[in-house]
Amino acid sequence: MTKWTKVGSPVDQPVPEPTFSPYQHALRQRLLAAPVIAAPEPWRRIACTPVGGLLGIGFASHPGTGHDLVMVVSHDGHGLFDTVTGERIARDRDPDDEDDPRGADPALWCSGLGPLAGSRVRIAGLFGGELHSSSGDGWTLEVVAPAWPNERVLLSRDGGLPHSGPHGEHWWHIFDSRSSELRTAGFSPSGKTLAVATSSDLSLWTRDTDVDVDHSPGGVAQLYG
Repeated sequence: MTKWTKVGSPVDQPVPEPTFSPYQHALRQRLLAAPVIAAPEPWRRIACTPVGGLLGIGFASHPGTGHDLVMVVSHDGHGLFDTVTGERIARDRDPDDEDDPRGADPALWCSGLGPLAGSRVRIAGLFGGELHSSSGDGWTLEVVAPAWPNERVLLSRDGGLPHSGPHGEHWWHIFDSRSSELRTAGFSPSGKTLAVATSSDLSLWTRDTDVDVDHSPGGVAQLYG
């Protein structure tokens, strides 16, 4: 007689805890111990705006002033924000990007509004895409999750992880997404604006700089006419 042994489904099997090397454990502990602090000079936070149901954001340049603008896509429509003041300068509660004859994926693009009317803005967020992770002149942005699923945004000038210098001098933990889901984080193509978008809000930092930055292709958060 054959004796059958019941084998649990993969769902029923216990999942082993992840193991970390001493180096990985020490790095994780450093990240966990770092509190949220203000971004260093010359960065200044100009906005933390509630946006319910935020799906993604994209950068563009104001055709008149050259200032960075941020397009925000949410379940309630589209909004356009000025990164110098942090104010919303245009809004469309009922956009119809699916009828755009140019054939772009409406999940990754949206039609411009206000001063960007007639243009398209590429969007990064829930459905894909990404923003610049470097400013082009030495600043770096990283998203880490030492306490997953909560993600943290780190700003640095030391080239990124493993951040050998002290927290608050070489790298800064500037945002913790424990209260909502992180959608995207990154720099504008000009390198003058830093944005962090979650499912519930938009945070913006800006700086004034006369330093030339690298505008070569490689980032996807650009304005396309």
